[in-house]
Parts: sequence; C-alpha cells; structure tokens
Amino acid sequence: MPPIILFAHGAGAPSGHPWMCAWSDRLGACGKVITFDYPYMQQGRRTPDRQPELIQAHAEAAKQALQDFPGTPLVLMGKSMGSRIGCHVAAETADGGEILITALVCFGYPLRSASSARSRAEILRELRAPIMFIQGTRDPLCPLPELEALLPTLQAPNHLMVVDDADHSLVVAKRALAASKETQHDVDERILQGIKTFLTVHG
Repeated sequence: MPPIILFAHGAGAPSGHPWMCAWSDRLGACGKVITFDYPYMQQGRRTPDRQPELIQAHAEAAKQALQDFPGTPLVLMGKSMGSRIGCHVAAETADGGEILITALVCFGYPLRSASSARSRAEILRELRAPIMFIQGTRDPLCPLPELEALLPTLQAPNHLMVVDDADHSLVVAKRALAASKETQHDVDERILQGIKTFLTVHG
C-alpha cells in the first residue's frame, strides 16, 4: 500500500514555495503527498514558533492525515526545520503513541543551528523508525563527517544519500553540473529514485 507522505516546509518558506511544490509533485510517485504550514507561516510571521508549538502543529497534521486515510502507512518528510520537527514528532510517539510513523526522510537535516554551534544530534538517538538523510556536501548546517560519525550510534535503521556539490536545498553548483554533464533535473531524479528504494525497503 502506498504511504501517506506528510511533507513539512523549512523555516524560511511555506508549503507553496516553488521548491516545495516541485518536490511535492515528484514525491507523488511514492505516495499520497500532504503539505501543511506551521502557525507562524499561516500568520505571515517570519520568525518560527517555539519548538513545542512547531511539534504540536506537526503532530496535529499527522493525526489528521491518519484520520483522513485510516490504515495507511505514514511517512514524515521535511526540508531542514520541517525534517527536524518531524523527528521530534516521531520520537515522542515511538513508545506506543497514537501516531505510528513508518519512516522518515530528511531533506537537508540541520544538524547544526545557523545561529549557534549547538548540535541537534540527540533527538536522532531517540528514534526507532527508519530514517533517510539526503545531504549536500556544501550544506553548512550539516557537516558530513559529523553526521557520518553519528549514524552508527543511532538505534533506528538509517541511510545517508550524499549529493556532491549540493547546497542546503540540494541544488548542485553549475560548474559541478557541467563537469558531470548532468542537469539539476537529473540530480533530482536520482534523489527520487533513492527515496523510492528506501521506502520499498522500509515503507
């Protein structure tokens, strides 16, 4: 059965942003895609809500998705902040909670905060659901050596897909595309195939 994919936006742009819309369309090949906006974005504010409010809004969207599609597996996907908050929702419901998460997919997980050096690794250690990380080598919010060292310590089954020369939004530098004779579309399709494979195994 194809899963429900609850797809959460990042801190700086809503679910209607072109990046989110393009990936929502692609992910339709993997399941039923549902997007939502966190309260601060709905209200036109630029500063994200505090973490408890973000988690609550994300959890409510997950509950609604499961009510609308009962008996369907639920996969949490998100860009940057949306992926991080999805991990909190999955961790809080890992031990018999009312929201059963089948898998998680993180587009550019922000292992480091943009405003501080504080690591966001601890929540990942609480996860049980399989998780996929899609990370660019030029992403300043996720030092790859740090993430690679962290993965063997996680309880959850995990997979890392590295996108060479890609930034936090998984956009590859033009010089790298020219050198590899690829287009951004080719890169995005390769990412999509990686997600499909991951969900085939874990979804």
